[in-house]
Amino acid sequence: MSSVEEFPRAAQRSTEYEALLSAGPTALDAFPGAVYLCDHEGRLVAYNREAATLWGRAPTLLETRFCGSQQLFLPNGTPLSHDASPMAEAVRAGKSGQNTEVIMGRPDGSQDAVLMNIRALRDRRGKIQGAINCFQRATATRQVADDLRRTNQELEDFFENAAIGLHIVSGEGIIQRANKAELNLLGYTNEEYIGRHIAEFHLDAPVIGDILQRLSCGEQLDRHPARIRAKDGSIKHVLITSNCRFEQGQMVNTRCFTTDVTELHDSEDARLDSERRLAATYEAATIGIAETDEQGTLLRVNDALCKMLGRPRAQLLGTTFLEYTHAEHRAEDAARYARQVRGELENYAIRKRATRPDGTVLYLDVYSSSVRDASGRFQYGVRVLQDVTEAKRLEDQIRESERHMRNLLEALPIAVYTTDRAGRITFYNKAAVELSGRTPAPGDEWCVTWRLYTPDGAPLPHAECPMAIALKENRAVRGAEAVAERPDGTRIPFIPYPTPLYDAQGNLIGAINMLLDISDRKQAESRQKILIDELNHRVKNTLATVQSLAAQTARHAESLPDFVGKFQNRLLAVARAHDLLTKRHWEAASLASLAHEVLAPMASSAQDRMSMAGPAIDLTPRAALSLTMALSELATNAAKYGALSSEHGRLSVVWQLREDSEGVRTLTIEWLEQDGPPVKPPTRRGFGGRLMERCIEGDLGGVFDLSYEPEGVRCLMVVPLSRCAAHG
Repeated sequence: MSSVEEFPRAAQRSTEYEALLSAGPTALDAFPGAVYLCDHEGRLVAYNREAATLWGRAPTLLETRFCGSQQLFLPNGTPLSHDASPMAEAVRAGKSGQNTEVIMGRPDGSQDAVLMNIRALRDRRGKIQGAINCFQRATATRQVADDLRRTNQELEDFFENAAIGLHIVSGEGIIQRANKAELNLLGYTNEEYIGRHIAEFHLDAPVIGDILQRLSCGEQLDRHPARIRAKDGSIKHVLITSNCRFEQGQMVNTRCFTTDVTELHDSEDARLDSERRLAATYEAATIGIAETDEQGTLLRVNDALCKMLGRPRAQLLGTTFLEYTHAEHRAEDAARYARQVRGELENYAIRKRATRPDGTVLYLDVYSSSVRDASGRFQYGVRVLQDVTEAKRLEDQIRESERHMRNLLEALPIAVYTTDRAGRITFYNKAAVELSGRTPAPGDEWCVTWRLYTPDGAPLPHAECPMAIALKENRAVRGAEAVAERPDGTRIPFIPYPTPLYDAQGNLIGAINMLLDISDRKQAESRQKILIDELNHRVKNTLATVQSLAAQTARHAESLPDFVGKFQNRLLAVARAHDLLTKRHWEAASLASLAHEVLAPMASSAQDRMSMAGPAIDLTPRAALSLTMALSELATNAAKYGALSSEHGRLSVVWQLREDSEGVRTLTIEWLEQDGPPVKPPTRRGFGGRLMERCIEGDLGGVFDLSYEPEGVRCLMVVPLSRCAAHG
């Protein structure tokens, strides 16, 4: 008999479940992860410390089913009952699972994602005895998976939504994939583009052939230019950047970036076209154009400038613009250009003189501007020059003509002024200032005068004057009259002649007005009326005087010849007075002139024996006539009987202006005869004496004193100045 006890065969063949159960918790703790064991009814029969740690609790064996966690959730957060857990399916149906992910919830509310590896445990007959679950935290694994998934998503998003076109082409040239930017660039759908040969879309076959050849040789392309035809037939200019992926020495595919530079290409074409057109314009321009550096050296000139300055291009280039500038303008042009270079002036304009090699002088209008870089630094100047010599000559002619016209208007003795179309005064001559008695102020409108009145004295607003009407109604105004009041109160009647002015196109630009002073005419009209009235009055008075003279002379005449002589002398005296008054328009007569007229007939024989003296005084027509009659009577008597009847007699007539004791101003006339024949007083008072007395005392309210002294006749006439003086 053997000393070794032979165990039953059945005891030697324990099932996996039985072996795990019999191993106990200590054996399970040796597992490198969380492990628990359920029986065929799903009750927990064993677990290790790692499982309790992940569960966050130590569940009671045989009382907990399927899982020791507080709660279970699917990865998307949906609650998962223990009865529906992967362990429950393994116990009931024998379903195993590899890396099944669930979320375990702990009593403290925290959660962990775990990966479960569950296997059903069967006995020798295949009946399910239980199941084992080996699980571990899925955080690190999940993080790696999430990172990988995120990276893939980002790469996918980068490919699909990149702003630049991307496509992948197989080694045979077939398009395998394209992103949205590529499809949008060409206008194709994914179905229309994918699967076709890339050469179908390239406009230039040699170009795409060269691209594919170079890529197949492992060469990398960087911004290679090409032209692609879009679906709508338009041509896209692109830059292709690409390289190939090789496996085991064979080209698998190419990865291409397609950059659309159509707008840039079009802009460049437009720029080149603009430069060509600018260059053509530069040379074809009829005005001079030059480019200059900081020192003013000519870098470029066009044909027009060469012709303008009479110098060939080779002679101008390399010289400064100051070399052809007249010495009078060099300093100013140089100073302005220096300020422009420094940035103090963006541009400037100047009119200057220039000289040609033949010595002729021309006038140039120069407009100088700057070209600067992005930082504002001066690069070069552009100078545009126009020959204005002829225009300057015409301007000088016009200016001279304007000066001549202004001088002419200034020299006119008639008031002239002009306005713009709004009625603002733009010019006035000296005569206008003299007529209005004022100098027009800036902004004055319509008329140079201070105030205006109608001929009947009613106020006339300036805005309604003839000049305003001419401008507002765009017509010349004739036949109007107005009265201008000066600031000193005097009034001047005038006739205006406002006339609109037009430019070359017939547009109203203002008006010119001439003011004709009609004061003399008005005075003449007034004098004429006075003269006619006075004439009517004087004719009546003269006829009455003649009638009286005739009657009185006849009554006292000794004979017919005596009557004729006296009457004729008296009529002549009246005629002299009338002549003198007529010369003065019957307004006034000088006493000196009157005395001279009366004594003129005696002047030829007794001129050296007569004297007249006295202040200047003008007499009224009435006083002139009365004094003429009185002086004529005295002169006639002196020539017949008195001092003027002899060769030695002398006569003096002296008048003075005096003031009597009562303050009344008077005119005193003294008639004095000397060295003539002895004087005897008349035996009777004649008509002459009564005539003189009536003229002085009756007509003029004065005093008449006639005395016959032996030495000679003396007559004193005193008349109130208010009754005889024409001016107060």
